[in-house]
Amino acid sequence: MKELRILRNEDDYDQALTDIAAFFDAPPARKTAQAERFDLLALLIEDYERRNWPIEPPAPIDAIRYRMETAGYSQADLGRLLGSRQRASDILSGRRSLTMAMVRKLHQEWGIPAESLIQSPARDRAA
Repeated sequence: MKELRILRNEDDYDQALTDIAAFFDAPPARKTAQAERFDLLALLIEDYERRNWPIEPPAPIDAIRYRMETAGYSQADLGRLLGSRQRASDILSGRRSLTMAMVRKLHQEWGIPAESLIQSPARDRAA
């Protein structure tokens, strides 16, 4: 059995993927050395992927639109949450920025991750 180590390049990563794939057909018994190896491989792969292919959180408006779509909320629902339909329209069109009070409400009431809501809009991040 090959010793586990930090994945430093694509070859290491590919080998780790090959090694972990064997566990998908025959999952290891819990609390065994094989289960420990599986968990460590998963952590090493996750770490490598996070370092090499980070996934940025969505822009605030995208996060709001996604939550509206998945929960069946309308723009009127957003307006009730934020105080007015016009405010909701301004937020969704990008004419108005979110305040911290709005971020708090969206996070607490609709469960949108605050990390997605507090970053600058996509057009600002690209500059």
